Amino acid sequence: MALYDFKKIEKRWRKKWKEEGIYEPDPSNPSSPFYNLMMFPYPSAEGLHVGNMYAFTGSDIYGRFKRMKGHDVFEPIGLDGFGIHSENYALKINMHPAMLAKKTEKNFYSQLDMIGNGFAWNHRLETYDPSYYKWTQWLFVQMFKHGLAYRKKASVNWCPKCLTVLADEQIIGGKCERCDTFVIKKDLEQWFFRITRYADRLLKNLDTLDWSERVKIAQRNWIGESHGVEIKFAVKDSKNYITVFTTRPETIFGATYVVLALESPLVSLLLGHLRNRKAVEEYIEESRNKSDTERISFQKEKTGILLDDVFVINPATKKAIPLLIADYVLGTYGTGAVMAVPAHDERDFEFARIHKLPVVQVIDCKESDLPYEGVGKLINSGEFTGMDVVQARDEIAKHVKGETVTRYKLRDWLISRQRYWGPPIPMIYCSECAKHDKSENAGWHPVPESELPVLLPKVKNVRPTGTNESPLASVPSFYKTQCPECGSDARRETDVSDTFLDSAWYFLRYLDSENNKKPFESRIVNKWLPVSMYIGGVEHSVLHLLYTRFVTMALHDWGFLPFEEPFSKFRAHGLLIKEGTKMSKSKGNVVNPDEYIERFGSDVLRMYLMFLGPFEQGGDFIDRGIVGIVRFLEKIWRGFSRDSRKENDSMKLLQVLHSTIEKVTHDIEYLRYNTAISSLMELWAVFEKEEASDESRALFVRLIAPFAPHIAEELWRNVLKNTMSVHGKNNWPEADVRYKQSKTISFVVQVNGKVRDVISVERGIEKDKVLSLLKQNSKIQALLKDRKMRNIVFVRDRLLNFVVSG
Repeated sequence: MALYDFKKIEKRWRKKWKEEGIYEPDPSNPSSPFYNLMMFPYPSAEGLHVGNMYAFTGSDIYGRFKRMKGHDVFEPIGLDGFGIHSENYALKINMHPAMLAKKTEKNFYSQLDMIGNGFAWNHRLETYDPSYYKWTQWLFVQMFKHGLAYRKKASVNWCPKCLTVLADEQIIGGKCERCDTFVIKKDLEQWFFRITRYADRLLKNLDTLDWSERVKIAQRNWIGESHGVEIKFAVKDSKNYITVFTTRPETIFGATYVVLALESPLVSLLLGHLRNRKAVEEYIEESRNKSDTERISFQKEKTGILLDDVFVINPATKKAIPLLIADYVLGTYGTGAVMAVPAHDERDFEFARIHKLPVVQVIDCKESDLPYEGVGKLINSGEFTGMDVVQARDEIAKHVKGETVTRYKLRDWLISRQRYWGPPIPMIYCSECAKHDKSENAGWHPVPESELPVLLPKVKNVRPTGTNESPLASVPSFYKTQCPECGSDARRETDVSDTFLDSAWYFLRYLDSENNKKPFESRIVNKWLPVSMYIGGVEHSVLHLLYTRFVTMALHDWGFLPFEEPFSKFRAHGLLIKEGTKMSKSKGNVVNPDEYIERFGSDVLRMYLMFLGPFEQGGDFIDRGIVGIVRFLEKIWRGFSRDSRKENDSMKLLQVLHSTIEKVTHDIEYLRYNTAISSLMELWAVFEKEEASDESRALFVRLIAPFAPHIAEELWRNVLKNTMSVHGKNNWPEADVRYKQSKTISFVVQVNGKVRDVISVERGIEKDKVLSLLKQNSKIQALLKDRKMRNIVFVRDRLLNFVVSG
């Protein structure tokens, strides 16, 4: 055999796979469907970066494995090409976004093809294709028809650089997640989706999902369920009252002031009665430009202002207490008002200290422990004094006529964007209809479904205007239209929808991407969905993943889907760094996969990326490390250059081989690709020491196929002379029980490097289980007693070493 010409071989097999269609299952007639999906990529101008390849390779290995296990694997690909990222770059280089999209599309698909994934290329789609966004608009229309889309004037997040509104989820640390500019507040008419109607289901369903736990935790925190009590505080000498929400009604006897949100309608009513009106108005104006994240940050100083001569009555003590406004209370959460108990709440205590407000202790503790947020006996609480805090909770709530409620931090999804590059929102406003319409969305009508899509017009000037309107607002030929209800002159909505709507349903379209009559064919979708395995970045926990769950639930409720969760299994992949540092263009350490594929081939890069560390944790890309994978594949190639003369393998070789089959099967199932590759290296080392039969060598090729698909195919077909692809269905090897090594092994336990015991454990046992067993080991526990633990070194199936001092 000649030297391994990876360029020639990889190109040939990618072409052959497409010709044979081995990655193109029949969506209408699967025998064992498995929908394997990697999170929708957006085509950046720089093209595919190594983080993309890391994620796509990890997803592809799992899909190849499942195909070889006998499944009809559907692994589609497309581009999430609408949105601000693409538009901003187009503006930067003075190119129309539509032209840039076609250019980046070609480059991105070319790069995706080079990595050797088993994509179903015949089903690709792009969100900026009218045949796709027609159905994104259809989805908006359904939201409106079912009462989940509404328009209102609201204080919204505005990015002064991107010149558009942002959803709360698109702000990180008070800054725009796209351009890192501080976000300000503006009052604008906007479209929203009522995701809050689904808060309870979105929360409860998390318990049923086989998802990465860190993603489920992020969603629980974002939804933010709170069980508490709403209590009314009357405004002194007024018919008005303020409703507060609290999770600790038992502390109300210690409430010494109430704080209103800046946005509270009551503030406007009270302004005329204030002696310090000017100062209050100045404070409101100053605070309005802060983002919600900035306002509620625990790091910032607690600012606020007293409303002079306005008091509220504490319903428990009947005493008049001061009323203030403060930026840390948000009008969009709870009731927009807080009863402050500074003795038993850290934030209230800090605020009271700064503004010299009274502190009344109502839970027994040392004064030096204040603010005390624990439990105990009540003091200074009238007839409830002496009672346990928990026991008194319900009784005090009844005493002050509180109403038990459940609140969520989750807010409705702000869907409008004042940009050009997105699907036009398919709504029409008629002023004539509005005169006779008293409904929530008076005068607004959806574009008739028969007239979809509302095409994004090709205009020359697509720059954001900074006038709170989309560039489409300056295109009369676009916005001038007729009312679909009465025929009067009307105005088309000129905002476009948030790009996250595009990606909230794409997985449904892949299976039936050429359908012109429906967004998807239920008969096909019901066979393949929910998605069997979904892999993506943890950074999308409360953006894409939450929105997709909401849209799927809505489609289920409307009768379009028989399931309400989109993804049966979700795993978040880890993050790659470079030489110990996060990759960034400014540091000049971004890894371009094209360069490494050109030098080493995609099989080498695929295997190296997966060898860096656990797939769900990520790894450190070190240039010199890739050489080890190059040598490994070269060894395999040289090993197959000699014909095997062996007919019967030794018992030792067969035991190692079939134990490796079991180990690699288990590791791939749990995405432990790095340890699977390590096991393959160990197996090949055995093959090098003693010659293996063609039968055993064929098993090795099948094991390495998901990781290095090109070289595996070359060896399988052209060396071992098989006619069908190694990547075909039902080609994964099964471990032969006759050769499997014992399930139990001798396991060494060391203390500071010295062997102190040898125990019998199951092969493959995890570290935490070994530690649990050793808690019952009196010999080891005696050696560890009164000694400080410095480190615990664990080597699977070999040893555990306690490093201690003292």
